[in-house]
Amino acid sequence: MQKTISIVIPVFNEEKNIPLIAHEIVRIFGTIPQYAYEIIFVDDGSRDNSQKVMEDLAKIDEKIKTIEFSRNFGKESATSAGIHYATGDAVIAIDADLQHPVSLIPQLIRRWENGADVVIGLRTKNEGQSAIKSFCSFVYYKIINAISDTPIEPGATDFRLIDRKVVDEFNKFTEHDRMTRGLIDWLGFKREFVAFQANERANGEAQYSLLKLAKLAVSSAVSHSLIPLKMAGYLGTCIIFTAGIGGLVVFIQRYMLNDMLGWNISGTAQLAILMIFFMGVMLACLGLIALYIGNIHKEVSGRPLYVVRKKRNLK
Repeated sequence: MQKTISIVIPVFNEEKNIPLIAHEIVRIFGTIPQYAYEIIFVDDGSRDNSQKVMEDLAKIDEKIKTIEFSRNFGKESATSAGIHYATGDAVIAIDADLQHPVSLIPQLIRRWENGADVVIGLRTKNEGQSAIKSFCSFVYYKIINAISDTPIEPGATDFRLIDRKVVDEFNKFTEHDRMTRGLIDWLGFKREFVAFQANERANGEAQYSLLKLAKLAVSSAVSHSLIPLKMAGYLGTCIIFTAGIGGLVVFIQRYMLNDMLGWNISGTAQLAILMIFFMGVMLACLGLIALYIGNIHKEVSGRPLYVVRKKRNLK
């Protein structure tokens, strides 16, 4: 039976690039005729003629399907919507700007056929990326992998193939503030990587500003780690320990040794140490509350308790 590959393409103001990537995908699948395919464009509230261009292509080719959002909800929501509506045996998410090489699709499929459940495009170089974005990306991966419960491979992109069973598990997620690739990584499954050098944008400018990237970074840190929530508790514990030792030393020196060392610590300084100590106590209490909030966060995220990759002799 012929297998079907769903190609999911989130779109935001990409009217000039849509025909180009559609043509490239059709051409590539012409070289692998053993696979059927569908192309799902998801218009994320574009302000140009992207939706009209998509619909014109869909009228010509029934394999091209379109989804139009009522407004801009963001790339992560657009990618998720495309995955939700995909019907293929495997789904490939790819950007509309042609920075992700369409020519790698057969290689992704080949890795999938050889047993990989998730095949991830690993960007080794990005043509046209500014030094600031490169540095921020480097710092982001260092921080997120230091605090996250789910390690993220540096350079891993949204350009990836996921098997139908991964799609079915992904569709169970209910959280709104999400990073798609992070959730797929959280699911686990057997993964392989395909390295590539990102091309320059075919037309237009990048729609992801530094501000949007910063928001995505914060969102992913909060979604995949409780460390930021616990920081107040850690800080409070350090303050209690430091101020406690300092206060004890001052008390012994001032009241038990009668200022034998001649420090002449004033009452104001002693009061300041006491205030710092109680500030630490308050922060530690906030950290304790954060543990309960963390448990609530885990529950309301609605993630599955476990994920089964394969079953045998079971219904």
